[in-house]
Amino acid sequence: MACKFVPLPLQKHISIFSKYVLIHILLLHSTLSFSQLISTDTTSLAKERLQKNRIKWVAAGNIGGYGGAMIGLYSAWYRNYPQSKFHSFNDWREWKQVDKVGHLYGAYIESVGSMELWRWAGMDRKKRIWIGGLSGAAYQTIIEVLDGFSKDWGWSWGDFAANITGSGLLIGQELAWDEQRIRIKFSYHPLSYNDPQVQERSNQLFGSNQSNRFLKDYNGQTYWASIAVASFLQNSKWPKWLNIAVGYGAEGLLGGRENRASTPVGGVVFDRRDIPRVRQWYLAPDIDWKKIHTNRAGLRFLFTVLNAFKFPAPALEFSAGKVRLHPIYF
Repeated sequence: MACKFVPLPLQKHISIFSKYVLIHILLLHSTLSFSQLISTDTTSLAKERLQKNRIKWVAAGNIGGYGGAMIGLYSAWYRNYPQSKFHSFNDWREWKQVDKVGHLYGAYIESVGSMELWRWAGMDRKKRIWIGGLSGAAYQTIIEVLDGFSKDWGWSWGDFAANITGSGLLIGQELAWDEQRIRIKFSYHPLSYNDPQVQERSNQLFGSNQSNRFLKDYNGQTYWASIAVASFLQNSKWPKWLNIAVGYGAEGLLGGRENRASTPVGGVVFDRRDIPRVRQWYLAPDIDWKKIHTNRAGLRFLFTVLNAFKFPAPALEFSAGKVRLHPIYF
């Protein structure tokens, strides 16, 4: 019979990561779709005036949108848990660092969305790169500060470093190449287990429905560096839209550092250290949707959103010293 899992601070840690992912998705959607709501008709306005108006709208949208999100997040989340003095904690060894790659991805995607919005507003190249690029790290840092005042979590230097790296990837590539030759992407595949005890543990950690698991389940998440091969080749016939992606994920993660959980008084409620915790590496083709030319604004918007996610394709998996072919991998 499957044992009953007692709620632990570990569950709160997993839930806080789902909060990060949700904010990433909401911010990406809002920043990319905001420009679609404002008229692009230039027939009655001078270009300079239009640019100034757009910049004002974008600035107001960023301040208002993120400020509202933070107020809502604090009301719905942080005030429900005990507060403390600002402190840090070391979570680097947890979850095979999949959560750290998730932070990198979140900061990168937020930076991309913000930079594209400032581009639409007509901001100068270097200004939009730095302001947009640093947006992701700034958004994440504010959340890290809130974590630092929460008794059950704390400021994580590992998370902060991942956030800075994500923004740095956007800024560095734009300054060097004026394009994103290496795009950070995300994919997810649902998992289920034949072992009732493992399935129960998984449900209690990550949720029993796929919407929860999409946000929380590290075992089903894969993060990709999608490389634009044609951009690195001179006079090549390689299709500009065809990328090669290197992915990272993990499997067998049923706890932060080990597949074992105890009650506050030391009783064991879950112990499956027989299940291996495995890092997984992937190699697969991918599509850079931004390299597909179109004059339709709606398709350009759709392509920008699609570029945040890895396109399902055949993939080679390298894990535990073995190679496996997936006909289609999500």
